[in-house]
Amino acid sequence: MKKVLSLLLSVCMMATLFGCGNASSSQATNNVADSNNEVSADIAKDLKFKFGGLGPLTGGAAVYGTAVKNGTQIAIDEINANGGINGYQVEYKCEDDEHDAEKSVNGYNNLKDWGMQLLIGTVTSSPCIAVAAESANDNMFQITPSGTAVDCVANPNVFRVCFSDPNQGIASANAVKSMNLGTKVGIIYDSSDVYSSGIYEKFVETAKTNGIEIVAEEPFTADSKTDFTTQLTKIKNAGADLLFLPFYYTEIALVLNQAESIGYKPKYLSCDGLDGILSLPNFDTSLAEDVMLLIPFSSNATDDLTVKFVNEYKNRHNEVPNQFAADAYDAAFIVKQCLENANATPDMSVSELCEACKSAMTQISYTGLTGQNINWTSDGEPQKDPLIAVIKNGEYVLVD
Repeated sequence: MKKVLSLLLSVCMMATLFGCGNASSSQATNNVADSNNEVSADIAKDLKFKFGGLGPLTGGAAVYGTAVKNGTQIAIDEINANGGINGYQVEYKCEDDEHDAEKSVNGYNNLKDWGMQLLIGTVTSSPCIAVAAESANDNMFQITPSGTAVDCVANPNVFRVCFSDPNQGIASANAVKSMNLGTKVGIIYDSSDVYSSGIYEKFVETAKTNGIEIVAEEPFTADSKTDFTTQLTKIKNAGADLLFLPFYYTEIALVLNQAESIGYKPKYLSCDGLDGILSLPNFDTSLAEDVMLLIPFSSNATDDLTVKFVNEYKNRHNEVPNQFAADAYDAAFIVKQCLENANATPDMSVSELCEACKSAMTQISYTGLTGQNINWTSDGEPQKDPLIAVIKNGEYVLVD
């Protein structure tokens, strides 16, 4: 009998032990699961989209790169303050490429090491072409605010906000005809620069189609860009009443000074490379009075978005934003619209984000600082109306 009682007690004790063990194990499992869920929630909360930027922040073209960096940062700050993209914040980092293709590729690799998922850049054309080859290999989405050369968007992963060089040439020649800007046209262009040459070639082609007489075409190169008196004298003697200058503002300032010194006073027309001349140190801005340029943005526009952007830019940087800042601001919001259109999240791979944005770019319509109802073709080109501005009293004024 004692043996039976002993056996029964042993069985009960074992049952109790096993029962307690199962309860503890179950509770521990639940605690681990809860902990994992909390960790997952924390990880999700910390996920961010990482936007990279590339452009000249030092050197002769720094005015462009700095404007792009500043414009992008203002946009991203606004995006984050308004809840981010699909609920996720955006982190932005910009590398200095000094307007050098090799340094731009190095900067691109640095940004990849940082974790860049999409690229807003580069700013200038030659570095953009070099980096676009790298981003194509990585299938990373790239949108250049201001790279105008045709080959900037030669790869299917790259789009642009600005007009291409050929489109600027076409629009400029059409403006000469539609606005009756001159009867005889002279041209100075930089034959060593893809930006200048691309605009020049299409301008000449379109001008001939429009019946515009070109009386002189005078080139210069990067090795001879300080003295333009020979070109100006030839153009003046040819009787040109309109001078087309498709290159950058630093050299255009010299042209305006030297034309004044020889008593040559034609009308002037340029493209987006002129933007920046009004803030050039030691330049007499009165020489730029009535100079016209093709431009996608005017800081004097009175719409709410432009007024808000210009005021914010002035508050941060104590200067008026140029079109490159506006292009970059729009670029960030264009990417936002693409990512939201695709319901994208930061845990997607670089290639997945690229495919999502590529698809969205041909579906969206975007209205911002640099155009209304802008849409894109699959070859990366924006479809929008060009604007002509004239410099009046040290400001850009849009021409109706």
